[in-house]
Amino acid sequence: MARVAMASGTRAIAATSHVNTGYGIAIEDLEAGREALATRFAAEGIELELLAGGEIGPSRLPELDDEALRRIALGGGPYVLLECPFSPVGSGMGPMVDDLRRRGFEVLLAHPERSPSFQREPQRLEGLIERGALAQVTSGSLAGAFGGVAQSAAEAMLHKGLVHVLASDAHDPAHRSPDLHIAGSTVGEEQFAWMTGAAPAAILAGEPLPPRPPLPRPRGSLARRLRSWSAR
Repeated sequence: MARVAMASGTRAIAATSHVNTGYGIAIEDLEAGREALATRFAAEGIELELLAGGEIGPSRLPELDDEALRRIALGGGPYVLLECPFSPVGSGMGPMVDDLRRRGFEVLLAHPERSPSFQREPQRLEGLIERGALAQVTSGSLAGAFGGVAQSAAEAMLHKGLVHVLASDAHDPAHRSPDLHIAGSTVGEEQFAWMTGAAPAAILAGEPLPPRPPLPRPRGSLARRLRSWSAR
């Protein structure tokens, strides 16, 4: 996976293992695993920087105190990666974002385009962005790897300006690859550079996002879906 990431132009990658009640991974396990992998990279000449991180499941969040959250914040900065669940969201995500920000953390939302609640009610994502959260979509979603519904949702979120980061959410070298370019031409060169370089760099540094390049104009069925979305 590291070699594929390097070959596609990636120079730093956040090791965001699942931090949820299903896997039950301890924070210490994440740190030890990342250190061991960094040592192996150095030995094999793989010049890929490994950054701290963890994809926090909403059900696990109440167990994590501020110290634990700091240890899995992205790159040691102020942002934590909060998973958008595949079960019904309800009204709980908003208070989670508010609580994290009161505690001094910022929130990056993982794969909202693959969460049924956000697919059915995209205004939920708009509400979380208004509360100060940022959002990332998975490159494979834009490529259709998670089905047409996720692809349509990702495209709509992108063209509405609700997406700030393009992530690999990689699980293996081939089927869920760390190559971000699988998103294809949907994003456009300027947006791709902003979502994979400028915006993530600002997030890691805890700085305001730089101005976003102009969004490409949607066409055809996507333009019609966006008009329908705006009318809700």
